[in-house]
Amino acid sequence: MDDFRRPDAGGIHRGSGASRNSDATQTFGHDSDLSFVPFGSDLSSAELAAIDALPSGVALLVVRSGPTAGARYLLDTDVMTVGRHPEADIFFDDVTVSRRHAEITRDGKRFEIVDQRSLNGTYVNGERVDRAALANGAEVRIGKFRLNFFVSPADLEQVAES
Repeated sequence: MDDFRRPDAGGIHRGSGASRNSDATQTFGHDSDLSFVPFGSDLSSAELAAIDALPSGVALLVVRSGPTAGARYLLDTDVMTVGRHPEADIFFDDVTVSRRHAEITRDGKRFEIVDQRSLNGTYVNGERVDRAALANGAEVRIGKFRLNFFVSPADLEQVAES
């Protein structure tokens, strides 16, 4: 018997050739990590003020949970990259996020998220998506990060009028 060998902690098996220092995306441990529980309207006054101040054609992502909870990202260009790569426009430094995880595109006042073949997937309102339009208040999940998407109030008024 091989008494000198110890099993991996918790019976976790690593892929062949993977070292502890490898730069690989880790998958979620179980399905409950992907549960969808919508956030209420518990935005801080600073977040509400930031949303109210958005000009037309611009949107805001607010990190609601994850290592950078409370962070806000202004979506003011036609393409924004999301990922673990240091040059990503929205940088999430966590192994559950792929290096090139997703892109958020803007066409006029319409925003869309496009998964970039990430390992853990991109979720909008609890459903895994390859591509999805982002509606005001939508929850986006990228790795451990849960975010809410908000459009400019000026754009909401224009949509209501049409």
